[in-house]
Amino acid sequence: MIYILGAGIAGISAGYHLNKRNIPNVVLEKRATWGGLLDHFKIGAFTFDHCVHLSFTKDAYVQNLFAESTAYHVHKPESSNFYKGHWLRHPAQNNLFPLSSEEKIKIISDFVTNEHAAETTEIKNYEDWLFAQYGTYFTEHFPKAYTRKYWTLEARDLSTDWVVSRMYKPSIEEVLRGAFTEQTAHVYYASEMRYPIEGGYKSFLKKMAEETSIQTSSEVCSIHTESKKLTFSGSEEVSYDKIISTLPLPVLIPMLSNVPDEVKAAVELLSWTSVDLVSIGFSKPDIPKYLWFYMYDEDILPARAYAPSLKAIDNVPEGCSSLQFEIYSSKHKSLNLHPEELIAHVILKLVEMNICTRADIMLTDHRKVEYGNVIFDHHHKTATQTVHNYLDSKGILYAGRFGEWGYLWSDQSLLSGKKAADCIFVAT
Repeated sequence: MIYILGAGIAGISAGYHLNKRNIPNVVLEKRATWGGLLDHFKIGAFTFDHCVHLSFTKDAYVQNLFAESTAYHVHKPESSNFYKGHWLRHPAQNNLFPLSSEEKIKIISDFVTNEHAAETTEIKNYEDWLFAQYGTYFTEHFPKAYTRKYWTLEARDLSTDWVVSRMYKPSIEEVLRGAFTEQTAHVYYASEMRYPIEGGYKSFLKKMAEETSIQTSSEVCSIHTESKKLTFSGSEEVSYDKIISTLPLPVLIPMLSNVPDEVKAAVELLSWTSVDLVSIGFSKPDIPKYLWFYMYDEDILPARAYAPSLKAIDNVPEGCSSLQFEIYSSKHKSLNLHPEELIAHVILKLVEMNICTRADIMLTDHRKVEYGNVIFDHHHKTATQTVHNYLDSKGILYAGRFGEWGYLWSDQSLLSGKKAADCIFVAT
């Protein structure tokens, strides 16, 4: 029997693709519901996903699989940025129009006379990369500030492994045009964003889940690789032929017995962010103006927010709307605030940003997602490789964002689960 640990998109994908090859398997999920990071929760008639989820995959196979699961809305990827009381179109570097002339001059001057240009600077870390792309002033006030909020570290403490095409570098012509006019070209890396008409983002997984054996409320507490047995929290034991784990590496490794000290030390070096979600329901239908937006001011704790009510009207009762805010923390940056304090802070900032009045708010909710994103610090690459090498030696496959310990979007996680299933098929 093949056992798959974790019923997020990667685990469900692995089970689904094994079933297509007629290879017996069971997906084990500790929680009472499947979906992992793509799961949602309901508060009355309000539906909130766990963090921002919109599909922009260009992979035809994933697109078709999602389309077979549910009908969906198609959105233009129009987001915004809040900075010092101004709303700038996204990405901010292309849309400086709302800023004061003084700030525009500082930013544009840096773009023109950038002493950190990549041609003359060795790129050793993310801070170097940012300076080389955008100059000093924009980097200090926008991405470096956002890095502290989202990644919980200074930019110099991050590598550049994860950047790829996620951040846009405009030409000087684009910077100038965006400084003098609001009519700028769309340069986001996706042309459209897709979201299920009903049932939250999780509905995209419906077809795979229906054709997969998922066993919820099943917590594995130990894995004995020598005897090839899994022990559950109730002390029940089962034998396995192969394991595919989508669990976070810091969760998986302590389950294994006789782990070498160097592997334990490598796990200790791994870093990740946790996400405190503050969800707000409004008694009016038109509170959110943007599908999602980023906040650069560091006196505003959330790094970004999205509008479930704009993603799908099914997410809210008639005549209402909603927003969800993400506040990041890690072992490098703790919050030290109670949920009630976080909610109060978000409400205060909502009012100060002129997004709503207190009277517009009809519900609030707080909950924490322990594993949000992998942090790409300077330990990431070597520590991850050490752990993966050990798992390889024990015949344990790994998949998904936290199994691969990478910056995988939902479509990439799905394909990661499929790849693990393909490996087992080839081996058989």
